[in-house]
Amino acid sequence: MTIFEILKFNRELLDRIRNSGIRLEDTEYIDLFTDYNNMVAAGDKVSYAVACLATNYHISERKVYSLIKRFQTDCNSGAV
Repeated sequence: MTIFEILKFNRELLDRIRNSGIRLEDTEYIDLFTDYNNMVAAGDKVSYAVACLATNYHISERKVYSLIKRFQTDCNSGAV
């Protein structure tokens, strides 16, 4: 299957995803957000969770905060 065929087959879904403000590269951080939610639910402070996740995922703390904000945004409120 070619890239074109995949895009054509999934065009409607991809348009909905893009129009909801979701970025394709966000899929790389699904596990990070799951880890964040687990840490906070376990009682860890947000700043501690962010620092740990930044280290574990080799990204900046600013990027972690940005991802958390974007992942918590309601799709109906538009793109972030």
